[in-house]
Amino acid sequence: MAFQNLIRVIPVLRILGALFMGVAGLMTIPLLMDLAGGAGANSPFVAGVVAAAFAGATLLILTGAREPGELTRRQAFLTTGSAWLLAPALAGIPLMGSGLSFVDAYFEAASGLTTTGATIYSNLEETKDSILLWRSILTFVGGIGIVVIAILVMPALRVGGMQIFRTESSDQSDKVFSRGLDFVIWIAGVYIGLNILCAGVYAALGMSAFDAVNHAMTTVATGGFSTHDASFAWFDSPAIEWAATLFMCAGALPFVAIIRTLRGRDAAIVTDVQVRAFLAFLLVASLLLTPSVMKALDVAAPDAFRVAAFSVVSVTTTTGYAVGDFQAWGPFSVGVFFLLMFVGGCSGSTSGGIKMYRIQILIKLALAHMRRLVSPARTVVVVYSTRRVGDDIEIAILTFMVAYLVSTALVTLALAALGLDLVTAISGAAAAVGNVGPGLGPIIGPAGNYSSLHDAAKMVLALAMILGRLEFFTLLVLLTPAFWRG
Repeated sequence: MAFQNLIRVIPVLRILGALFMGVAGLMTIPLLMDLAGGAGANSPFVAGVVAAAFAGATLLILTGAREPGELTRRQAFLTTGSAWLLAPALAGIPLMGSGLSFVDAYFEAASGLTTTGATIYSNLEETKDSILLWRSILTFVGGIGIVVIAILVMPALRVGGMQIFRTESSDQSDKVFSRGLDFVIWIAGVYIGLNILCAGVYAALGMSAFDAVNHAMTTVATGGFSTHDASFAWFDSPAIEWAATLFMCAGALPFVAIIRTLRGRDAAIVTDVQVRAFLAFLLVASLLLTPSVMKALDVAAPDAFRVAAFSVVSVTTTTGYAVGDFQAWGPFSVGVFFLLMFVGGCSGSTSGGIKMYRIQILIKLALAHMRRLVSPARTVVVVYSTRRVGDDIEIAILTFMVAYLVSTALVTLALAALGLDLVTAISGAAAAVGNVGPGLGPIIGPAGNYSSLHDAAKMVLALAMILGRLEFFTLLVLLTPAFWRG
């Protein structure tokens, strides 16, 4: 039995070896920047490249360095969970070399890879450019990584109701990676194209080349890392804020819909019910907050709407950029933004949160239940975007919601037990589980960061980021005895 289990783990280790080699390869980019600047062997990325390459090469040699082939569902769970738990440790090595502790480095790397955007760093203007670039690269890689998982892996694993989005372009069987390569190429093309376009627009509107590239990588990925402590307020440019608002929205849209539109199959980016609901939600929330911004900042309606729209899109898409401290806009605004932390973008996007399609289906289920209460003999069929919502999808979405709320509650209790005040604990939990980034209050609010938290609290939040990013069950299933049997 032990030998059989070892054989089953070999493909997982082989993929992890390739992943670690990939991390080493990515580290060479900031390493080259350091070398060009004269850092030489003193660059913190030297140790990172050596450690990641050694770990990757060792796993590839021990497992034969063959192609991984097709994974079983159990192997897919183990590969996904292990990769997201181990990658921040390797990715954090250069951050430790720049002065962070292991906990702080793991937190920062996990925040980047999960596109959360919560940060330990302050005085970003004084931080080495190579470190700032590495944070952005981690966010960029995490963004495309989660899109691939959301579109190809989670539907096949039947996680969180994502199977409702299995189309003729994706897998129709129980095979996890069947016909995935073509789709991955399309996803990568769209993702990279959006990043290039975003960087070009930012540069044209006045950002430096370095700022434009870094912010493009963290905008489309809805990650929120900035190269300035003041985030987008540092640029003081309405045009840049509108551009960021647009590209944050683009990152939060379903990549399947974008791909279908580009391939000319249909105008899914316009007709998709989830996209329309998402954009309508953003518009209504922005209009709702505009009067509060006008009063708090004493600005005209157009400027207030711009600031409100930027902030609403930033929080709802779980990006986490800021143009100011929205906590100064009054209690009503704080309450709205706390609720926005839970919403998220669309399915198959770079954003976190509950996701719009789940909210839509939950509303339909509630209305259907009320109809059944009025007419118990009536047969009520729940339909979402021309597709019947089956019992398996209903159960998956309801269990996802339970896991989401219970996880947020448990993380809140853990943070409170570690001495954090209730506002910091509950908003920090919501921000981590939803991959939003900044929370509420003077410590981790839009004007603060996570550096002053206890190490134990940082680790709780880092694990919560990963748990929320993988939509809970991809990790939680690894804790069940049934997973390890058979």
